Amino acid sequence: MICEERNDCANRIDQAMVLAAGLGTRMRPITDTMPKPLVTVAGRSLLDHALDALERSGVSHAAVNVHYLADQIEAHLEGRAAPRISISDEREALLDSGGGVKRALAHLKQGPLYILNSDSFWIDGATGNLDAMADRWAEGDMDMLLLLARKADAVGFDGAGDFFMDEHGKLARRGSADHAPYVYAGAIVCKTQPFEAIKEERFSLNRLFDDAIARGRLYGHLLDGLWLHVGTPGAISEAEATISRFLAGRQT
Repeated sequence: MICEERNDCANRIDQAMVLAAGLGTRMRPITDTMPKPLVTVAGRSLLDHALDALERSGVSHAAVNVHYLADQIEAHLEGRAAPRISISDEREALLDSGGGVKRALAHLKQGPLYILNSDSFWIDGATGNLDAMADRWAEGDMDMLLLLARKADAVGFDGAGDFFMDEHGKLARRGSADHAPYVYAGAIVCKTQPFEAIKEERFSLNRLFDDAIARGRLYGHLLDGLWLHVGTPGAISEAEATISRFLAGRQT
């Protein structure tokens, strides 16, 4: 059962890290002068879509990493009241997704956290997806819990799919298969310890996904609602039109 009040939920997760340091090369020419996390879709920046989801889930503190046109992101975040923001600075060198999280842990405490991408977002269905992930999180069984979208329903995504999922939610890679039914939707619940155990500064989240799969501890949670990947300028109008249809359908 989803907790109605996150402050009363035993599995409430109070901290997060948002990945916002990428170069956004596929979004050019928009990103020639603006970092991709500040690109607006449906009236909100991509970064605010992520932070809004965290705020709705009761997260009080989020670390946000910055690199490309970092001053613009910092200035934008100064106007944000919640969650409280800490900047994880990667101006000198990008650390990849996993390394970015590892550096950001200096601003966070040990324990479970959300990790969110800022280049994709979702519109919740009947239940809040972050709340549902927190309720599903079982630290004794899981190293990571990934939010997944059905490939067939993903907006703006043209890849072959990422994962297979069994009846218990345990994940396996697509591997040599032509396609897989589920796409990683850019949100994770995980522990801090796997990041702390890696010596290198720069590494991908995929390294931790594979480590967790090898231990049988990578799980998935299927998204309720609409997932959108906004990777190019042309994807913006497609995303906005799909959101309008989705919200109109929900009101009928």
